Amino acid sequence: STQSTGPRLMIHFILLVSRQGKVRLSKWYSAYSTKERSRIVRETTNLVLSRNAKLCNFVEWKKYKVVYRRYASLYFLFGCDLEDNELITLETVHHFVEVLDRYFGNVCELDLIFNFHKAYFILDEVIMAGELQETSKKMILKIMTSQDALQQSPELKKGRDF
Repeated sequence: STQSTGPRLMIHFILLVSRQGKVRLSKWYSAYSTKERSRIVRETTNLVLSRNAKLCNFVEWKKYKVVYRRYASLYFLFGCDLEDNELITLETVHHFVEVLDRYFGNVCELDLIFNFHKAYFILDEVIMAGELQETSKKMILKIMTSQDALQQSPELKKGRDF
């Protein structure tokens, strides 16, 4: 007998937002118009920032479950399916933050502002197509070190000298 696995559960969007409501990083794994993205950012940010710190770290919003966690001055918001396991999503948030911490050495908001391209690269190593891709922090950091070495490579810089 064949067994149906049902619909795949996924993360639809990830937002890193400051306490003041400024978006520091956003990643979309489902198709949204610019107007829809702006509405999602505005509404989910207002929802999370207005919640009491003693409340749980997930809330149902429209057809999504918003799982969030605050680290220092940043909120990490993950918009996922209602049926998704919020504790696994919280672990995914924490995993991403741990990788950022190890790469940047105690990551702060300024690291993400000035090195946003590296933050996106790390996020792409951790999550792809709305699903957890790599669980090994060591492997992600090894890949990041390889990418950094390529950027510092003298062969690449030769081509830029005019």
